[in-house]
Formats: sequence, structure tokens, C-alpha cells
Amino acid sequence: MLRPLQQIFAPADYPDLLVGLGAPDDAAVYRLDDRRALIVTTDFFPPVVDDPYDYGAIAAANAMSDVFAMGGEVLFALNLAAFPGNLETDILSEILRGGAEKVREAGAAIAGGHTIKDAEPKYGLAVIGLAAPGQICSKAGARPGDVLVLSKALGTGVVTTALKRGEASADDVAAAVAGMSRLNRVASQAALRAGVHAMTDITGYSLLGHGREMALWSGVDLEIDVAAIHWLPGAERYAADWIFPGGMSDNRMYFEQWVSFAEGISEELKGLLFDPETSGGLLMAVPPENADRLMADLAVGGDVAQCIGRVVPGSGRLYVYLAGDAQTS
Repeated sequence: MLRPLQQIFAPADYPDLLVGLGAPDDAAVYRLDDRRALIVTTDFFPPVVDDPYDYGAIAAANAMSDVFAMGGEVLFALNLAAFPGNLETDILSEILRGGAEKVREAGAAIAGGHTIKDAEPKYGLAVIGLAAPGQICSKAGARPGDVLVLSKALGTGVVTTALKRGEASADDVAAAVAGMSRLNRVASQAALRAGVHAMTDITGYSLLGHGREMALWSGVDLEIDVAAIHWLPGAERYAADWIFPGGMSDNRMYFEQWVSFAEGISEELKGLLFDPETSGGLLMAVPPENADRLMADLAVGGDVAQCIGRVVPGSGRLYVYLAGDAQTS
């Protein structure tokens, strides 16, 4: 679908567009000068939880996450909203308030936006960030020997799907909302201090989908220890009941061709690894000598830090194993 755009906008004609329609990354990056580069992204989606305020906060955190994944800070954002005409406007006000307070938490501001009528509510942001050109962190820098660190627990897809089916407990939903609402800003800052080589946020393509992107564009393989991954409360239970969103099957159908699973990994765990996440954590490839420092910084900052594997020589494959049963590529 993007091929016509790539043919119109040849990279050589836009030398200051450092990240655009070439290798896919979390946001576009445009160099202003030797000291400053703009990071630009947008994201919006229908409600994933019932509470309007929480929905707004989650959507805003998710949209800003792409800037943090690139190593930048958010300058300002614009609201993008679609809203049915037959719903109370107080609901939209709460959605916008949730988003605005999350943007303020990021040290940025809402500077306007656009709203339309639509049959289904949708909300998100267009986000403008800033970083030094030499500080931009892409998916493409992971090196053999790097440690893989993940900053949040996984499982938002199955928990929110269980909520939609009326099968999720209130405590499980509250834990998922807290995780999805948490900004990746502190984790990004900690990663930069640790000399991170590559970084991406875990969202709709799942841990393995986004991991595949990092492996492919870095020209390496990733080994992932499934026993080291933290799951949100209830996630494994809902997976055992096969309460997965449709996107899990789509992710698995496409990305599984590049994944090798060790024996003993259940179908439910495989499903969780392909579960589409909303506002998930950062997956970071860091030098092994700095991994302990990063883990300590993440813990102090309140993130659920996890060393989940390592980077090895290769060409874009993922090897998923249980602790003590590491695969070699």
C-alpha cells in the first residue's frame, strides 16, 4: 500500500527526512539543524475500556509513546476525535480531559485539534516531539550481545477483550488501565542514560511482531525467554480460556514464519506473545554492562523491569525458549 508513496517521495530528494517511508519505525523524524530534529507521529483508536477518562488517558499515552520510543520528548499535541451525535457531550469532555492531563504529565500541551461526527467514538493525538539528531533511537541498532529489557507487563489485549465480553474482574481491568496509562517517558530517559542501541514500543503487532521488526532492521536474531516475561493480572487465565482479540490471529498468521518456539511452550503462551498490546512498554536492546543500571533506574521510576532475552548474530529471526533451554541461532 505504501509503494506509491515511496515512488513519489524518493528519500534522496528529502535528505533532512531522517526517518520516513523507508525502513518502518515508530515515528517520522525531520532534521531542523545540527542540534534539533522533529519527531512526528499520530495514533487513534476506538475505546478499549468503559470509563471515558481512562480511555482518553490511555489513547494519549499510546500516541505519545512513539516519540519516547525514538528517544525524544513531546513538545505539544493535537486532539483527533470522532464522536457519535447521540452520545452525551460530557462523555467526550471526559475523554478529552483524560488525554489532556496525560499530555500535561508528559510536560507538554494540547494546542488544538479536530473533531468529527462518526458512528463509533475514536480518540487519539497528533504528536510533535523533539530530540537531537544524534540522540534518535530507531529499531535498527541492536547488536549481538545486547540484553533485551522490557519495561511493562504484557497482556492488555486479552484483558480488554475479556472486559468487552463481560468476563474480566474489576481488579484485572484496573491493573491493565494503570499499565496502559503509564507513560514511557521515564523508561525512555533511563534507556538513553544506559546507552540503548535500539528501542521500540510494544503495541498492536505484539511483542513478537515488534521484536521481528527490531531483529530484521538490525540484521540480528533475538532470543526471548518466555519465563522471564511479566503478565498482567488475569492475562494467563483469560488466555487459557482463549479470550483473545482477533488481532492475535492476524499477528500470528503473519509473524510466526520468523519465530521458532522451543518445546513445552503452550498454545496459550504463544497466543499471549502474539497478543496485540495497547500502550505497551518499551523493548530495549542495551549493552550488557549497562543492563543492571537500566533495570535499577526502571525500578526506581516505577516500571516493571524485565530482562527477557538477548541479541545474537542472525538475520531477523526470533527464538522463544523457556528458562534454561536457550536456543542458538
